[in-house]
Amino acid sequence: MISELYQKVLKNELGRARYLLLLMIVGTLQILKQAKLEILAEALPIPILFESRRKKLKRFLKLEILNIEKIWFLCLKEMLKQQQRFTTKGLAYIAIDQTSLGAINILMVSLIYDKRAMPIYWEILDKKGSSNLEEQQRVLGKILTVLSGHKIVVLGDREFCSVSLGKWLQKQSLYFCLRQKKSTNVKTKEGIYQEMRELGLSPGTQLFLNDVNITKEQGFVQFNLAGKWKKNYGGFQTKEP
Repeated sequence: MISELYQKVLKNELGRARYLLLLMIVGTLQILKQAKLEILAEALPIPILFESRRKKLKRFLKLEILNIEKIWFLCLKEMLKQQQRFTTKGLAYIAIDQTSLGAINILMVSLIYDKRAMPIYWEILDKKGSSNLEEQQRVLGKILTVLSGHKIVVLGDREFCSVSLGKWLQKQSLYFCLRQKKSTNVKTKEGIYQEMRELGLSPGTQLFLNDVNITKEQGFVQFNLAGKWKKNYGGFQTKEP
């Protein structure tokens, strides 16, 4: 059913009648495990004709308040009041990721909670392929307004290895950890550029470099670089850091 963390918000925003309808919809969806309108209308436990249930569902789902920013962000703010539950040592960890569901390309931000990534904001991109810096800034900017007042760490896989993104995150006064490609160039203390694969990491070792230049592009601030290569992961020998 609906989490107790934000039942109060939903009751206040929807009103009693709409909230009860939402409870029935969520409960029915959890049983059916599919979201087709006609199937949901057929199974919804309301003693009216099928066509009336279908129209009632359509009207409910078209409510202006039922969107991410108007109602989900309120729920998220209420949820994050329990800082000890959703933060680690006072830090809220969020991850930016991109995934595809068939032809649907989704750019998503998730809250890391109990070793899981819980989606808290997403946008459907009207294109194929990777997201660009502007799109990444937009989705992160949306969720940062909700998380204001929290210390945030942004995590990103190699798709989000852009130094430009790192510079933007730094300007927002955020902590971040963006995984880099092993072909990325790093400027050593001697002023020599090396690819990360040449820094001497081997299975079972780690390194930390303070205030180094990442990539050969000019005008970027310096970042800290951490590297770790586990010997084994999930019972298998790792092939790269």
